Amino acid sequence: MDEVVKIINDIKAGNIRPIYFLMGEEPYYIDRITEFLEENLLTEDEKGFNQMVLYGRDTSVDDIIANAKRYPMMAERQVVIVKEAQELSRTIDQLEKYAENPQPTTVLVLAYKYKTLDKRKKVTKTLEKNGLVYESKKMYENQVGQWIKRVLKGRGYEIEPKAMAMLVEFLGNDLSRIANELNKLEIILPKGSTITPHHIEENIGFSKDFNVFEFRKAIGERNQLKAYQIANYFAQNQKDNPIVMTNGLVFSFFSALLQYHGLKDKSPGNAAKILKVSPYFVNDYIAAAHNYPMKKVSAIVGTLREIDVKSKGVGANSLSHGDLLKEMLVSIFN
Repeated sequence: MDEVVKIINDIKAGNIRPIYFLMGEEPYYIDRITEFLEENLLTEDEKGFNQMVLYGRDTSVDDIIANAKRYPMMAERQVVIVKEAQELSRTIDQLEKYAENPQPTTVLVLAYKYKTLDKRKKVTKTLEKNGLVYESKKMYENQVGQWIKRVLKGRGYEIEPKAMAMLVEFLGNDLSRIANELNKLEIILPKGSTITPHHIEENIGFSKDFNVFEFRKAIGERNQLKAYQIANYFAQNQKDNPIVMTNGLVFSFFSALLQYHGLKDKSPGNAAKILKVSPYFVNDYIAAAHNYPMKKVSAIVGTLREIDVKSKGVGANSLSHGDLLKEMLVSIFN
């Protein structure tokens, strides 16, 4: 995020590079930088003749270079933006010759999402030398909570730890989806508000009481009554709570619990770092470790693998959603 801020600040200060090659697994920041360049490099009057947006699947590297070599009309520069540039991965090396001597009056922006260039290749080194190469890496889930908190604070909002954990639990590290949900909340809530689990449930659609987050917590605490109540709710609302996803999240919990048992340093900070989970969840693992010794956890992980196979219709065509959840809980609690 700091690198993104620096890129944006450099552009604002007039330090504009002739090529921006934006690549990586996390599309969120690639989109944000691309949008900023698209909206701010030219005035509205200049954009009509001097800004072009191309799409990787509909163009070629030769066409991109031909457009980049044009001169601007009645403006200091022209802007050529290539969205979905990863569609050109097989021929992107052909950009090397242009990168060796880019047109000084053109800003060429390539949004190369979900992929990266080999940093050992000459084309990458040339782009780095004469332009800017930015790699947007996927964020670990244990980092996402603080990212949410930081983004909201910058916009004048606070968020309760449980509400933050719910967002991470259900949306993972998909920053674009999280940002969209935060935008919804900002439309509804006035600045200065603190986002609560109730806001998440009411406006985004996650039940604050009947969700996988609470399901895993009840299992970890061996709260059988609550776990079966949530399982019944899931069985009655299969569309919103598919068994494959539920089983997968419970499996990840016990896999991490197995790893927690093996830690020499079980301090909350170290556990969160090693398990790659939000610090908010560490207490759940501490409680579960008291209730499930390592040998039992290993057996549960094996059972959950079997349920995963059955949930995908292999050898269990007659078992309903509810039956699989019941089998899961029986194997865990007994």
